[in-house]
Amino acid sequence: MRRVLPRSWVLALAALLAAGHLDAQTKLLRFPDIQGDRVVFTYAGDLWTAPATGGTAVRITAAPGEELFGRFSPDGKTIAFTGQYDGDEQVYVMAAGGGVPKQLTFYPARGPLPPRWGYDNQVYGWTVDGRAVLFRSLRDSWDLGDSKLYTVPAAGGMPEALPMPQSGAGAFSPDGKRMVYSPLFRDFRAWKRYKGGWAQDLWIFDLSGKQAKQITDYPGADRDPMWIGDRIYFTSDRDGHLNIYAYDPASGQTTQLTHHTTWDVRWPSDDGQGRIVYELGGELHVLDIGSGQDRKIDIYGPDDLVAKRPSHIDVQRYVEDYALAPEGQRALFVARGDVFSAPIEHGRTLDLTQSSGAHDKWARWSPDGRTIAFISDMSGEEELYVMEANGSGEPQQITTDDHMMLYWPEWSPDSKRIAFGDKEGRLWVVEV
Repeated sequence: MRRVLPRSWVLALAALLAAGHLDAQTKLLRFPDIQGDRVVFTYAGDLWTAPATGGTAVRITAAPGEELFGRFSPDGKTIAFTGQYDGDEQVYVMAAGGGVPKQLTFYPARGPLPPRWGYDNQVYGWTVDGRAVLFRSLRDSWDLGDSKLYTVPAAGGMPEALPMPQSGAGAFSPDGKRMVYSPLFRDFRAWKRYKGGWAQDLWIFDLSGKQAKQITDYPGADRDPMWIGDRIYFTSDRDGHLNIYAYDPASGQTTQLTHHTTWDVRWPSDDGQGRIVYELGGELHVLDIGSGQDRKIDIYGPDDLVAKRPSHIDVQRYVEDYALAPEGQRALFVARGDVFSAPIEHGRTLDLTQSSGAHDKWARWSPDGRTIAFISDMSGEEELYVMEANGSGEPQQITTDDHMMLYWPEWSPDSKRIAFGDKEGRLWVVEV
């Protein structure tokens, strides 16, 4: 027998399922772009597209390497991106709905690069007419800090260097005759609120007259340029966080558009019409520059998340610290965030902390051999803990609310006190 549900029940169930998807907002969405009713972004090393209003995403690449920096062509039919299909990073194009990627660049890429240097052959967008892809490359560079911008025909052909002698991110003016760009590239550096010699400024370059004009001089970061209509949009940390600003070339006036105070605005990109999509705290936002409306896009990326499955890990290759027991019969090892007690000759290895969700480190045996002291962030902040050396019982938190990194606990000879340092260079002593 079959039971037929009333239509109202079916609609209610569908709404609940949709709400469940939206409640499970997928995080770590990066390098977005927007065109028409779709956004493209990188998640888990692959390219995905989703409705610009939010909803369920569709994966359009699935290679073992990473596919990054997806950018829609002006007509929205094609996506250019940086792909790692054949061992290094090259520029590719593919149909916006998915298909066989077509390789456009072939000069061997630098790398793999340390994370602070980002990627070679990084795609930034398209020429105004949609015939060529704009990308940054190290192909003609003497060192990693001397990248340049190039274009390569989407139909295939030789890349052509733009005339700026050195450049990081850049974008064409709506008429294609000028370019706004940053001569420096440090977009993957972790230097927050940095105001040194690598602080980025923005310039306008006249492609026909070969003239450059500096348009920002803030001591901190002015970066991620976009040119929409008669204004230039960019991110700057001049209020303490990276937010979006608008610059009027005619008047020289700069106006702040977003005011985020928790997370930085990262990797903004625009549709050339009036919308900017960007990453904020691992989620995507869309800013309508006409109305000033800034909204978060709720996106659900259906994935099996294999890396989140419980599994057995051989940790011997990940040992970061060790300490001997007072009698020398056992040793402590710290690996992958857990503290292990291992026999020197006979016995079994114990995982003392078993805390997959925390980073336990700097474990030290008390002189009487009864207690283990270690630093852990299992509370959300790094604190000092002690526990029985045989693994019985639960760890006991000794310090509270330090809100800073702690270092290297050392026991007193009578096993009654522990000394440790903090990131401010201070030395503490606590009675256990």
